[in-house]
Amino acid sequence: MHQRAFCIWFLIGCIPGMAQTVMESPPDTLAEISTAMQKFVDSGDIAGSVTLVGKHGKIVHHAAVGLADIEGGRPMEKKTIFSIASMTKPIVATGLLILQDEGKLHVEDPVSQYIPEFESAKWKGGNQVNRPITIRDLLTHTSGLAGDQVFEGSLRDAVERLARQPLAFEPGTRWQYSPGLNVAGRIIEIVSEKPLDKFLAEKLFTPLGMHDTTFFPAEQQFSRIATIYEPGQEKQALVPTRNFIVDSKNAQAPNPSGGLFSTAGDLFRFYQMILDQGVWQGNRIVSADAVQQMTQNQTGDLVTGFTPGNCWGLGWCIVRKPQGVTGMLSPGTFGHGGAYGTQGWVDPGTKTIYVLMIQRAKLPNSDASEIRETFQKLAAQSIR
Repeated sequence: MHQRAFCIWFLIGCIPGMAQTVMESPPDTLAEISTAMQKFVDSGDIAGSVTLVGKHGKIVHHAAVGLADIEGGRPMEKKTIFSIASMTKPIVATGLLILQDEGKLHVEDPVSQYIPEFESAKWKGGNQVNRPITIRDLLTHTSGLAGDQVFEGSLRDAVERLARQPLAFEPGTRWQYSPGLNVAGRIIEIVSEKPLDKFLAEKLFTPLGMHDTTFFPAEQQFSRIATIYEPGQEKQALVPTRNFIVDSKNAQAPNPSGGLFSTAGDLFRFYQMILDQGVWQGNRIVSADAVQQMTQNQTGDLVTGFTPGNCWGLGWCIVRKPQGVTGMLSPGTFGHGGAYGTQGWVDPGTKTIYVLMIQRAKLPNSDASEIRETFQKLAAQSIR
């Protein structure tokens, strides 16, 4: 798209209600993002994508290529809704820190203070743990909890089952990706006395104008949800596959570890609020102290996933030493990926937001994908 056309296109309303956001004419490398994404479509790596780049509070690139549904011939659009999987985690962590701001809990509190079943937690050797699991442990994946983040039935029942399982290690001694955010989500319900989806809608989605972000898509949203694809048996064509995390039409409970659906535009609003130290359009959503807690190293020198040079904050992955797929990002960049290749990263050094939305299962490591690296490289080159 021509640079002037890009600017005019946005001004006629690409994201309704985002009054403070003005599209700037993109450099050539921003225009190249769509060309690069189309190559991944043409090669059969993905069905389509939505990419968004924000800079200094403005969206400077927002584009869709390919198809949201190959079989139906439905084109990918900027308003397409995606299963964002584990990108749910930082949003739930932010909700929990809002409760801390309100003085209703603290991340150093033992989990058993809110869920008594965790009081008798034991590790796999059968011995009592040396110290209680804390909320901080849940948010940093250092709790020792192990097992599947996906569950059936109610969140309450799922968390009580977790409490009965032996821990994989002593709390705080290791990092292991875990269902800890499920427990954190249940604590939100207990403390707020509201279902998790209602609490997040009240505290985050409504004030931020994230109208398409939900655990339970409405009927009118189904036609905008992108199909998830995986390689076929011959690996020459993509075939549709089920969402193993949540069924968009039959979800029984909010999954705090990976159950949200959202759009690139909605996620920009959330990330921009965090980049602006908890403020959105002049309204305080979460405290600056909470943002600092969430986005600073909370795991010390522990080795964390899923790419080299990372550490963990509270619910957020942090790029401590940029390298490889993160080499173009500043130290201290924070964000999270999702199981189906979605990525959202906030670079406080350059005031840049990167959002990549795809629905591709069975990527060997979605956080280290060539698709993510290509997108970020082109975006980073343009903003420099």
